Amino acid sequence: MEIVDAHQHFWHPARGDYGWMPANDPVLSRPYGPTDLAPALSAAGVSQTVLVQAAPSLHETEYLLGIADATPHVAAVVGWIDFEDRGQLAALQRLARHPKLKAIRPMIQDIPDDDWMLRDDVQWAFEALIDLDLRFDALGFPRHISRFQTLLTRHPSLRCVIDHCLKPQIRDGAFDDWAEGLRALARTGAFCKLSGLVTEAGPGWTLDELRPYVSHVLDIFGPQRVMWGSDWPVLRLRAEYQDWLDAAQTLTAHLDATDRARVFGGTARAFYGLEP
Repeated sequence: MEIVDAHQHFWHPARGDYGWMPANDPVLSRPYGPTDLAPALSAAGVSQTVLVQAAPSLHETEYLLGIADATPHVAAVVGWIDFEDRGQLAALQRLARHPKLKAIRPMIQDIPDDDWMLRDDVQWAFEALIDLDLRFDALGFPRHISRFQTLLTRHPSLRCVIDHCLKPQIRDGAFDDWAEGLRALARTGAFCKLSGLVTEAGPGWTLDELRPYVSHVLDIFGPQRVMWGSDWPVLRLRAEYQDWLDAAQTLTAHLDATDRARVFGGTARAFYGLEP
C-alpha cells in the first residue's frame, strides 16, 4: 500500500513570518526541510506528501512552491492569501497556475473573530477558490463548527477538507459536543484529515484515548472522505512520525484493504487531484 501524507510542514524561523511559533521551543523553533523528513518517509513507505502553509504570507507560499519544485515527494502545496484584500485576486490567479498549488488555508484558528469566515468582505476569496479549481483547507477549533457549516452551505461547490478533525480537546475529555457538531458538518460533503489528534491528547496519550475520536470520524465521513496526515513536525511535540503512523494503522485495522488504502492514500489523491 502506497501511503500519502496529506498534511506536513516545512519552515525556517529566520524567515520571520511565523507569529504563532513560541520563542526558543526545542521542538518547533528550528528549521525543518526535506532532508529532515526524508528518513521517516522512506522508513514508513510514504511516496507523496501535501505540504501545508504555516505562515500568513504570500512569500511563504512562494517559498513552499519552490521547495515543491525541488522535492519529488511533495505532490501538492496548500498555500495562503489575504482574504481581507480583494486586490490579491491577481496573486491567487498567478499562484493557481503552478501545477502543485492545490488549496488555500486561511489561519482561521488564530483569528480573534469567530465569525470572520462569514463576513461579506471575504466571500470573494471563497468564490475565487471555486472558480480557480482550488480547495479550501479548514483550520479551526470545535467552536467554529457551526460557522464552517454555514460557510459550506453558502458555497456548496467549495471543496473543503477539515484539518486535524477540528482539534477536539482530547486532553480534557471533550467529546459529545464536538462529535455532534462534526456529524452535522460531515453532512455538507466536506472531507476530514485524520491528523493532529495526538497533539490534542497531550503527553502520555494512548490508543484507547484516541479510539473513540478516530471511530467517530470514520463513521460520519466514511473512509472515502478521510485522509491520514502526520502534521509533522508539530507532531513531534507528542510523538515521532512512525509512532503516529503505527497508531493510525492500528486504529483503522478493522477496515478492509480497500478502505485502508483510501484513508492512507486514495482519498488524498482524489481530493487534491494528485498525479501518480
